[in-house]
Amino acid sequence: MRVSIEVNGRTTAGEVPDRTLLVHYLRDTVGLTGTNIGCDTTSCGACTVLLDGESVKSCTVLAAQADGHEVTTVEGLAGESGELHPVQRAFREQHGLQCGFCTPGMMMASVSLLKENPKPSRREVREALEGNLCRCTGYHNIVSAVVEASGQEVDR
Repeated sequence: MRVSIEVNGRTTAGEVPDRTLLVHYLRDTVGLTGTNIGCDTTSCGACTVLLDGESVKSCTVLAAQADGHEVTTVEGLAGESGELHPVQRAFREQHGLQCGFCTPGMMMASVSLLKENPKPSRREVREALEGNLCRCTGYHNIVSAVVEASGQEVDR
């Protein structure tokens, strides 16, 4: 099946088997490996991307379902000049990562959260990110990063 998906503002197209998952399309066809494959069961959130601006786990979306739609990956967050997105900058400043495996999915879920709730409380951040797992941190710095990206004062 042939699909055409706008990825990070650029039209991509490819011939893929009918059952190709969006995560595999992004990594194998488009060559964007920032979207990680973790569990393949929607449990970890490492593969989170934005589909038409909404947070989805790309391990449960077929490439065919994204045909004709817009996808944003972690690579698409930075501006044209390479300037980091506020969420990327905050994750760096607040040390919101350790091994980094969950980070792309956490960032994408955070961007989606801040679009829906521009000034979330720490509790709201934790609830919104509950579908994204991190095995390295206690989530404190990740939550702080999202709070900072929202423009609020970060409690230490």
